[in-house]
Amino acid sequence: MSRILELKDIVLRFGGLTAVDHLSFSIDKGQIIGLIGPNGAGKTSAFNVISGFYRPTEGHVEFEGANLTGLPPHEVCKAGISRTFQNIRLFQNETVLQNVMVGSWVRQKSRWWMSLMPPLFPSFMREERAIRARSLELLARLELDEHADDLASSLPYGAQRRLEIARALATEPRFLLLDEPAAGMNPNESKELMLFIRRLRDEFDLTILLIEHDMKVVMNVCEYIHVLDHGVLIASGTPDEIRNNPSVIEAYLGKAAGKGADHA
Repeated sequence: MSRILELKDIVLRFGGLTAVDHLSFSIDKGQIIGLIGPNGAGKTSAFNVISGFYRPTEGHVEFEGANLTGLPPHEVCKAGISRTFQNIRLFQNETVLQNVMVGSWVRQKSRWWMSLMPPLFPSFMREERAIRARSLELLARLELDEHADDLASSLPYGAQRRLEIARALATEPRFLLLDEPAAGMNPNESKELMLFIRRLRDEFDLTILLIEHDMKVVMNVCEYIHVLDHGVLIASGTPDEIRNNPSVIEAYLGKAAGKGADHA
């Protein structure tokens, strides 16, 4: 497999607080990788560096051999990296279809001002029709097409999660960041999510990095896992290796529990 993403000695500081501390790891094309750790470990901060929402204090982000460090989010998205958010960020008062079409606009060649006089710009009209058709296709593939004309706010929680992923897919990514996709889901929904994540990887030829607190999801869907604690990478390995790693047990359960696990 070929390397697709590499973090090189990433440091992110906010004043005197170090949110990410010399983080380095690489991901190969086609992998599903987990990024886990206790609350406040720096996971979302790392996501924000990768996706361009934060500029690292030190270090570099490389994607497909290109340096993305410091690029704004829309340029990172154009490069082929898209993401979802821990708290769903949909346009609640727009339709399901409109939410997905927004994602396609990052690839749109027409200029916004052409929409003011569309009959004068047939190329704009053709592109809008193509975006609409592709968005409807995505909704169908994610089993949301029957809700195309409904307001996003009317969807149940799990469907809103899928809609956010559909919008991310509309940007035509090669790399997808999923920030706590199982948050708020019941056990049955989480089980379906595992199958869904694998399907996303296979059908859309994606590489996926996910943050998740539901360890059942992480251990069953990820091929490799990185563990952060206080911004520091404390462990990396397969699910079995991470499950039995004393440093990981200590980070999640506390020092006393970690020592107890060593003697269990």
